[in-house]
Amino acid sequence: MTKYLIGAVLFAFVGYGLMEAWPLLAGPTLSIDSPTDNAAFPDGMVTVRGRAERASTILLNGSLLLHDQRDGFSSTLTFPRGGSILTLTATDRFGRTVTATRSVFVPLTSD
Repeated sequence: MTKYLIGAVLFAFVGYGLMEAWPLLAGPTLSIDSPTDNAAFPDGMVTVRGRAERASTILLNGSLLLHDQRDGFSSTLTFPRGGSILTLTATDRFGRTVTATRSVFVPLTSD
């Protein structure tokens, strides 16, 4: 009976330890809510919005983005006419990175 109790307690400790260690093992995640890939923006104003979990830094085309306490980020940028590529990179405190890209297009105006 006691060896089953010891086994159950040991199993509970190991399970709890794995749950607590998951952020250390998993690395960062990055999801972009907007813009969608290949989206067109006639006015050139693009709002980039998403979430980066377990990330200590988030870069948008090499510039630092601030994120809130719920791991969300948002930034509005102005782009010139033509196509542009957005590159987002999330890095955790151990140096592990994840990168996502989006292509956006600002159409040429015909006068």
